[in-house]
Amino acid sequence: MNNKYRKLFKGEQEEGHFWPSFTDLLTVILLCFILIFIIMMVIKSFQIEEMKRTIDQIMGVRVDLINDLNEEFNDSSLGIEIDEKTGAMIFSTDILFEFDAAVLKPEGYVFLDEFVPTYVDVLLERGYEDYISEIIIEGHADQIGDYLYNLELSQQRAFSVAEYILSSDFPYQNIQNHLKEKLTVNGRSYTDGRTDGAGNYSHQASRRVEFKFRLKDQEILEKTRELLGGK
Repeated sequence: MNNKYRKLFKGEQEEGHFWPSFTDLLTVILLCFILIFIIMMVIKSFQIEEMKRTIDQIMGVRVDLINDLNEEFNDSSLGIEIDEKTGAMIFSTDILFEFDAAVLKPEGYVFLDEFVPTYVDVLLERGYEDYISEIIIEGHADQIGDYLYNLELSQQRAFSVAEYILSSDFPYQNIQNHLKEKLTVNGRSYTDGRTDGAGNYSHQASRRVEFKFRLKDQEILEKTRELLGGK
């Protein structure tokens, strides 16, 4: 075989050896990607399960807490309504204040002396404290008067409640440090009015103060983002 054809034959042989090797390399790379993808999916499934357990745990805490509040206050003579979904403790401002006023009545002091220690005991002394982010005192007004007037009134009423239970006149000062760490005061004006049994707007029911708790939702969201690989 002359040199010309010998070189051509040799080149074909080398090219034939090259392509199978390149195909094998691509196959190995593809398998690696598939393996990495499978591993990532397995890890993600574990993360999602952990996230679900975290959410279930928090939901369980909320349900248990609301049940404990119901057990504690259902037979109470204080006239408190408990929101079964949120756990908010709702009572008319008539218990605490005169109409269109933000100064606590004498009966208001008595009410708070009885209610607040029991409420704080349920929230902070029964293993829930690590889950509680805030304790919120929220004032609500009716639609008599304009928005800003009622905003100021509702804020002043919520502040008057907080001011008393954090004062030296409050007889249960042992719980004040716990409250200071978590207490928030809000006024809502008339933005969240209430209705009567017939479904009609009620001025009296809308004038109220609520004690609410907030679980550590932000921490839960951050953990959820972390588990899902978010930023």
